[in-house]
Amino acid sequence: MVYILLSICCSVIVSILLKLARRYQIDVYQAITWNYSIAIILTWIFLKPHLQNLQSAPIYIYSLLGFLLPTLFVVIAAAIRYTGIVRTEVAQRLSLFIPIIAAFLLFGEALTPLKLVGIILGFAAIICSVVKKRRYQLERTPANAWLFLLTVFVGMGVIDILFKQMALSKAVSYPSSLFMVYVIAFVLSLLGLFYLIATKKAKFSWPHIFFGWVLGIANFGNILFYLRAHQALAKSPSTVFAGMNIGVIALGSLVGLVVFKENLSRLNKAGIVLAIIAIIVISFANIY
Repeated sequence: MVYILLSICCSVIVSILLKLARRYQIDVYQAITWNYSIAIILTWIFLKPHLQNLQSAPIYIYSLLGFLLPTLFVVIAAAIRYTGIVRTEVAQRLSLFIPIIAAFLLFGEALTPLKLVGIILGFAAIICSVVKKRRYQLERTPANAWLFLLTVFVGMGVIDILFKQMALSKAVSYPSSLFMVYVIAFVLSLLGLFYLIATKKAKFSWPHIFFGWVLGIANFGNILFYLRAHQALAKSPSTVFAGMNIGVIALGSLVGLVVFKENLSRLNKAGIVLAIIAIIVISFANIY
């Protein structure tokens, strides 16, 4: 359970850092770029990837993930900025329903009544979470800010599907695949950063780089401790699954409400409760 707690803390720290980025005038795109540089190093040190048999690797999946990860990272930062940590965490955690739905539509998995109930509750939670009363909106918040949450929900679900497909590859180990994805994400992000610098829309700055490294440590810690939790509780994957998702929503909500004074309507709070119930239902559905 210690690994689950550490993974939860790292996940919420990532959201806190993205929330603080604007306050300290950090270039989020540049921070996200450098985040992948430290993730590459930490993956090499802790997961010890073996870069053999890459000719059989699913390069197209690596490429898609390498593009989607930094792109969605930017969207998550915008979602946190305009809608807050609480609702963004709910959208991220409920994205697990995308691969579940894909399993029914694309892979022929049977739709049990319990899973159907979980899916319905999940979508109800999303609807309750994205609704925001105008009197709660921050100054200069776009009227269509809910689209950031919807993009996070769908995008995280697609990424989850791609990671699951990547894990099915027998030719390359998961740490090696993860290492390659981080390399591609860093290279693509770096090319984008060079373009911004060339057009004088950005410039190298140590605060942005250092912030990105801290972000990368927290981001990698989330993945490392999540993998360690699954190894430690190999016979209880649903415990890890439920504990991680419910824990992030609970801790993220606590931080958002207490530390950042985020205002939530009763409907939003109902969405948080529904999200937790939906995750519990899906966890039981995966057992029985």
